[in-house]
Amino acid sequence: MSQRAKLFRSLAHCLTGAIFTLVLFPSQSHATTRLVGPSRTYTTIRAAAQACQNGDTVLVDPGTYTNDVATWSSSNLLVRAATSTKPHLIANGSIENNMGVWRVSPSATGFTADGFEIEGAVSTSGNGAAIRVESGTVGLTTIRNCYFHDNQMNILAAPESLLVEKCELYHTLPTTVCDPVCRDGNEHNIYVNTSACHWVMFRYNYSHASWVGHEFKSRATNTWVVYNRLADENGTAGYVVDIPDGGRSYIIGNVIVQGVNSPNSGIVAYAAESAGNGTLDLYVINNTIVNDQASGGTFLQLRAGTTAKVNNNIFYGPGTSWTGGIVVASNNYFEGARNNGARFLNPAAYDYHLTSASPLSILNAGIVPGVSITGYNLMPTSQYVYDLQEAQRSLTGLLDVGAFEYGSGSGGPPDVSSPSAVRDLRNR
Repeated sequence: MSQRAKLFRSLAHCLTGAIFTLVLFPSQSHATTRLVGPSRTYTTIRAAAQACQNGDTVLVDPGTYTNDVATWSSSNLLVRAATSTKPHLIANGSIENNMGVWRVSPSATGFTADGFEIEGAVSTSGNGAAIRVESGTVGLTTIRNCYFHDNQMNILAAPESLLVEKCELYHTLPTTVCDPVCRDGNEHNIYVNTSACHWVMFRYNYSHASWVGHEFKSRATNTWVVYNRLADENGTAGYVVDIPDGGRSYIIGNVIVQGVNSPNSGIVAYAAESAGNGTLDLYVINNTIVNDQASGGTFLQLRAGTTAKVNNNIFYGPGTSWTGGIVVASNNYFEGARNNGARFLNPAAYDYHLTSASPLSILNAGIVPGVSITGYNLMPTSQYVYDLQEAQRSLTGLLDVGAFEYGSGSGGPPDVSSPSAVRDLRNR
């Protein structure tokens, strides 16, 4: 046999062996779709989570899943509702892992949750969460189209990067038996709790009525709070937005409302605890910020040394516009009397859309805000649509001041629908 023939024979043996191995031992890398529901392969979400391999998709049927506590450990998982009806997860009191109804472990890189309602998480540590994303989780964690309510924390997260969009976060629970006397302040609607999080993007969400804690709190190195409705309403939240350690932060296109029951006079707090993120760089652009308290307060409470660009905002209600920092401000509208000189559509119903009667100090009165120090375009491109949606912000002239463009809304639902004063989407 020639040397060439021996070589081909050897290769044929190798290929035959490889094919035999693939037939007997198929690759485990192929993603699987795992179905959850009363008549499905998995009757509990926990069972599906335990069976998951990297890259799997989990589809959950509508229904109520009681005390169905799950830990997600595989990478690149997509866990979503099988239909447009949100599966309803109820934790009746203390959760067994003392962390969250869903715990996303550090190995669960690339985790996505889409379309769930979760309530009732309580832990002895006082921060039982609907979803708890542990520190050290690499890559992007995404949470969208969810409704979290009546948990001690609705979202508690510390991944490398985090996207939360089109979610409602409502009404956190007291963490100690002596609340509201103790007021220990843990009960945030969302808390990104470490600078190990390189960035968080929070957009098109409705966060409201937290108990003592904040509607939004982030210790991430870079924070985007864009095109949301953030409102205390009848809750007892502290700050509406709290970015306690600084970092490069963008607050653009939001409706931010401090309620009458807030124990804190500050509305947006930046670097109130430390400058630990190493950068004190803040951009507050085209927001409508409302103080419903009669006694005044501070709209922007900034740490000394902060550089803040504050353009095209509406400050509505009594109080000081900002304290601390080096503020470069332009084309803002101030109304301390709260007599609706801005001619909002219906401020009594928390509707701060503009009307044709809004003054020329608002309509077409904004400036092009330019870019951040890193080149991020600060021009508002979207606006929040009631509820949990967004629409393109289309100019009908020059840029208007505040979170809404009068007559805008093309590319999405109209921007003239009044929200209810306190909207609970429990049965949505």
